[in-house]
Amino acid sequence: MRDWTDRFLAKIDDAEGGCWQWTGHRQTNGYAQFKISGRVRLAHRVAYETLRGPIPAGLVIDHLCRNRGCVNPGHLEPVTQQTNVLRGVGIAARRARQTHCVHGHPFTTSNTYVAPGGNRRCRTCRRAQSRRRGVSCAPA
Repeated sequence: MRDWTDRFLAKIDDAEGGCWQWTGHRQTNGYAQFKISGRVRLAHRVAYETLRGPIPAGLVIDHLCRNRGCVNPGHLEPVTQQTNVLRGVGIAARRARQTHCVHGHPFTTSNTYVAPGGNRRCRTCRRAQSRRRGVSCAPA
């Protein structure tokens, strides 16, 4: 029986940008999977741990190349989950990068209300909305 490393390497092709593109099974979200000793693992984590070392506790692996099918350890970096999300292109990352509300008011310390769920709200827009409803925002 072949060693798992031979099976692993057989599933890698060179790709654009220096990526090592996984040709084996991939999840519907694009992440590569690989089975070692009967256990299914994420292939990028296997590559990182094999060639760079253990992933520090509490960290996840970020694909710096933004290619979920890449297993090149040089394209992988251990980071916090928050850093990984904020580096992405999802809604949380886009919202975190916003410097102004949809009406153009800046998200400054004095003009930003942080709701209990963590969402930022523009104080200028909130005051205008309250005035339209006939609600006073002035402290009692």
